[in-house]
Amino acid sequence: MSYEMIALLMFSSMMLMMFTGQRVFGAIGCVAAIAAITLWGTGGSDIPFSSAMKLMKWYPLLTLPMFIFMGYILSESKIADDLYKMFHVWMGGVHGGLAIGTIGLMVLVSAMNGLSVAGMAIGATIALPELLRRGYDKRMVTGVVQAGSSLGILVPPSVVLVLYAMIARQPVGQLWLAGVVPGLLMAALFVIYIVVRCRLQPELGPVLPKEERNVPMAEKLGLLRAGLLPILIFAAMMVPFVKGWTSLVESSAIGAMTAFMVAVFKGRMTRHVFETSVRQTLAISCMFMWIILAALGFGAVFDGLGAVKAISYLFTDQFGLSPWTILILMQLSFILMGTFLDDTAMLVIVAPLYVPLVGVLGFDLIWYGILYTITTQIAYMTPPFGYNLFLMRAMAPSEISLQDIYRSIIPFVLIMVVALALVMVFPQIALWLPESIYAR
Repeated sequence: MSYEMIALLMFSSMMLMMFTGQRVFGAIGCVAAIAAITLWGTGGSDIPFSSAMKLMKWYPLLTLPMFIFMGYILSESKIADDLYKMFHVWMGGVHGGLAIGTIGLMVLVSAMNGLSVAGMAIGATIALPELLRRGYDKRMVTGVVQAGSSLGILVPPSVVLVLYAMIARQPVGQLWLAGVVPGLLMAALFVIYIVVRCRLQPELGPVLPKEERNVPMAEKLGLLRAGLLPILIFAAMMVPFVKGWTSLVESSAIGAMTAFMVAVFKGRMTRHVFETSVRQTLAISCMFMWIILAALGFGAVFDGLGAVKAISYLFTDQFGLSPWTILILMQLSFILMGTFLDDTAMLVIVAPLYVPLVGVLGFDLIWYGILYTITTQIAYMTPPFGYNLFLMRAMAPSEISLQDIYRSIIPFVLIMVVALALVMVFPQIALWLPESIYAR
């Protein structure tokens, strides 16, 4: 059997195991282990051992539990609630103001947690009921929460970009910085859409009654201080890193410790909050480590087979496809897979093939990491089985139907496609900030 056929058999076997409901790391690791031992005998057992050692020696991986812990401390201690109260008071006098505030909330929650699930949970439990109670259009605000929560995997500290960095062997810091401008660009496009639509159809986003907006300035400033607290935590963490005073790992430790101290200072660090945060941090960190380990093992077997060079030769020499055509086809495949897989599963399944192929085609791997992340965001919200669609269905009030959820995301998916096209056509949108910072 040729190496190309072996690679195809490995890939199809992995997909088949995924469809049977096996855990991601189990399916990938099992196929990698069986292929390695079958191809190279007992010597193949060195592959998982080498992958484990590589994983344990990857110093930036320490950022993963730090940022997850920071995010859970801030969300479990209800500091995110203060954010929404701030937006409620300061933006309530504008048509669509609470929806705009929800986008701001999602951006800040993303900067606190790095996971889209956390943003979805906070948006669906805090923002969505309030928006519906205020008479906002249910389809528009459902789309707002879903679109805003998707920013969690793009705005730093994105946990997904940590996973991509490990598999693609790229600096985590550069990837995080590369996600800042595209993430803010996408959030700005969401806000522009809300403003324009509510200007044309004011009934979709009514303003708050005057009696609720007439809050004493002292109270407004108090809410502003409480709401801006997560921004200060984020600044305390990222400014030393951007200035070169601390490493990425040291900055993550500063962020986790600052969040912990703020929760203690505000009297919200209860035993339940601490225990929940630690348990969730341990569970998610271990899950990601198993996934990375399996992906490294699978990628090592793929590299040994020379599958990437074979596929590159097939596409460019045999089919005559240009590098940009191949890149677009890869993005379309992410959208297809995203209808039934989450972001980590997608990345781990195709990373051994796609990431080296992108390098062979001559594209920047930092830039491609942002393209992958934006495409994943689009896939999350693409019917019929988009990941975010079902999360929203599980969390939304009964008055919001599945049809409402499907229809709500159409304009936001189109906006994401525009953002993806802009980053593809103008790579410096993603690369300008990391190049500027690291040039120092």
